[in-house]
Amino acid sequence: IRDLVRSRGLGDVYKRQVWMLFKRSENHGFSRYLCLLLLLIIFLAFSLFLAVSLGSVTIDIQDTYQIIFSKLGFSLGTGKLSPSTIAIVWNMRVPRVLLGILAGAGLSVCGSVMQSTVNNPIAEPYILGISAGATFGATLSIILGLKSITGAGAFIGAILASAVVLFIASMQGKMTTSSLILSGTVVNALFIAFSNFIISVGANADSLMTIKFWTMGSLAGTSWSGLALPALVVGFSFLFFCSQYRIFNTMMMGDEAALTLGVPLRFYWFLYITVVAVMTAVLVACCGIIGFVGLITPHIARRLVGTNYKRLFPIATLLGSLFLVWADVLARILVKNAELPIGIFTALVGAPFFIYIVAKSRKEVSS
Repeated sequence: IRDLVRSRGLGDVYKRQVWMLFKRSENHGFSRYLCLLLLLIIFLAFSLFLAVSLGSVTIDIQDTYQIIFSKLGFSLGTGKLSPSTIAIVWNMRVPRVLLGILAGAGLSVCGSVMQSTVNNPIAEPYILGISAGATFGATLSIILGLKSITGAGAFIGAILASAVVLFIASMQGKMTTSSLILSGTVVNALFIAFSNFIISVGANADSLMTIKFWTMGSLAGTSWSGLALPALVVGFSFLFFCSQYRIFNTMMMGDEAALTLGVPLRFYWFLYITVVAVMTAVLVACCGIIGFVGLITPHIARRLVGTNYKRLFPIATLLGSLFLVWADVLARILVKNAELPIGIFTALVGAPFFIYIVAKSRKEVSS
């Protein structure tokens, strides 16, 4: 539209009309985006208080409000509340919900980045074999009796798997999206085979239950001290990727178009995939493997605000946080006096959504 306005073949009056129409539509879209962003932020804040109140022990939302704001320095008074209630809210549930917000946001950002980087609508953070590598590292730690460093083992396994994928994908000197996806599939199968072999040889009943619960994902056992690392990694990664929105918009046009516009694709592939691998490995080490979050939320965000990554990242981040917080709530309250793995609920929503994406892609190709 700017080129159209600058062209010499149009009269000045028509140029002004075209430009005013463009600015009006742009302002309308930005106002709609701001309203949506504000609405999601308000809903996330409300979800935080409600999620902290729900669980095996239901706590009144007003008591939750008083405890949280009293701990933040506001003099609301918690004298009528028992120490056990305060401990449940502040020491157990608030860190758990905050980790859910961070993990949902991080996985959504990683999914958005991967879908643009490989230009594939069904890409997600675990396409690099990160989940299989993390499973292998965690399984090895548990079988060896080193349960205290299960998270560290998962992190090392995830980074190792990502490095192997990048090495295989670039063996011929030129890394393409196809070679990246195929390498991720191969490495994923390889590390799953290693994990199954270790389980078959050295697992007992206790370690099997631990491995099963960990590989399905859980936010249980989170403490305040465990939030610092994921908060730093997710925060810095989010700001970095938001500053790269022009590159992502160019990548969505295809490899040939990006190269024609002078984008060094190989450099950005290595850079973005390295950051995604580190962030996903940190999140997997903190809360296990939680699938489909990075697949679902970017598509919903595109439906709401379009494909411009400048607006897509904030919306996808908030949607991912909301999705994971409420999945964790269902995991806590669906079965009385028991807690289900959070990965069950994300898979129940994500698998039908994945089928919908595949069916839609085939329909678009056939048409």
